Amino acid sequence: MERNLKNVLVISFGFLLLFTAYGGLQSLQSSLNSEEGLGVASLSVLYAALIFSSMFLPPILIKKLGCKWTIAGSMCCYIAFSLGNFYASWYTLIPTSVILGLGGAPLWSAKCTYLTIAGNSYAEKAGKIGKDIINQYFGVFFLIFQSSGIWGNLISSLILSQSSNKVEISEEDLACCGAYDCVSNTTNTTALAEPSKSLVYTLLGVYTGNGVLAVLLIIIFLDQIKSDQAETEKEIQKTPSFWSTFLATFQHLKDKRQCLLIPLTMYSGFEQGFLAGDYTKTYVTCALGIHYVGYVMICFSAVNSLCSLLFGKISQFTGRKFLFALGIVHYTTINKSPVILLYVLVSLLSGLYGVLFEKHTEAAFANYRLWESCGFVIAFGYSTTLRVYIKLYILLAVLTLSMVTYGVVEYLETKRSPGTPAAPEKENKGPHTQETHI
Repeated sequence: MERNLKNVLVISFGFLLLFTAYGGLQSLQSSLNSEEGLGVASLSVLYAALIFSSMFLPPILIKKLGCKWTIAGSMCCYIAFSLGNFYASWYTLIPTSVILGLGGAPLWSAKCTYLTIAGNSYAEKAGKIGKDIINQYFGVFFLIFQSSGIWGNLISSLILSQSSNKVEISEEDLACCGAYDCVSNTTNTTALAEPSKSLVYTLLGVYTGNGVLAVLLIIIFLDQIKSDQAETEKEIQKTPSFWSTFLATFQHLKDKRQCLLIPLTMYSGFEQGFLAGDYTKTYVTCALGIHYVGYVMICFSAVNSLCSLLFGKISQFTGRKFLFALGIVHYTTINKSPVILLYVLVSLLSGLYGVLFEKHTEAAFANYRLWESCGFVIAFGYSTTLRVYIKLYILLAVLTLSMVTYGVVEYLETKRSPGTPAAPEKENKGPHTQETHI
């Protein structure tokens, strides 16, 4: 148990270090690399590469390299993205964004596979139930990992707040921030008060150092999977193969409920894309300065984690319909604070997939990752070409469609008789699945 727990902690703190760097850097992309929309374009390319990676690469790399070296190698892809930001241009950020996107899916799949194997191995030796131990390991992992959003953004704000370029914003310039973003037509001095190169390089140096430490932690302290676990590893690697996963993902669209959930799933990507690509730039950087982005995102991360726990508990008493219905409140808040109810939808959406598609979780969560990533790609793709208020109307339209189609899903569920199977006849059993946090 002690050895397995040590490996769980090594992976957890490795991911904490890595995503402390990546999370903070992602939040700053639209503000730090705003020229010609380079920052949001790199994020769009990143998620497009992630879609391809999710479909093909994880089973191949895990089979060839094993879990430990897949994790270490994939982490290096994140370091490449940090290095690309030192000289941010179309020739550095776009290629490194592709590299990061390709490494994202294998990283999370290898982590899930490793923790699953470790949990099953210990459970077999201790005579305990495998899924109980696995859930404990994942609980420890996410307890440590979720704080990365706080530390990464805290580092950025503490470093960038040392800038001597801070200026006051006039009421006239302040009116150009937010929904009717007109910074390009004014002399908004706050937006132009960029941090010095030395501070940016210091921040990127800290983030890159975090990534290097994460890789070293995995290489030095994470144990290889033992030979007596080889059969378990092979079983997880070959079930399902990448072709069967690819086909199962699209075969799952035969389920009407899955098709009806596509708008809601894409809305999750649209909303988070707006948060990272537009909210931080036009609401925070424009009005307060880039050094406040980290503090705002710390609040987001903290409330997100709290709501994930809180709404999970509340749903036991109210049911998921009531909490999803709170999304309608978006209609009254979307122009003022477009992320308020994101906590409700995102924290419950992955759970909804698990409940509705219990016998086909692998294909269901593959669809979840696919359509949410499509939402990210589209949101980042039009980020530089549309005004903010138009993007808000797009969010409103997608939200409207999402709530209608979700309502149809719930209607279909109430019409189902107790004896009706919850999914197509052939059961697709796959390895333990977790939502990807790239």
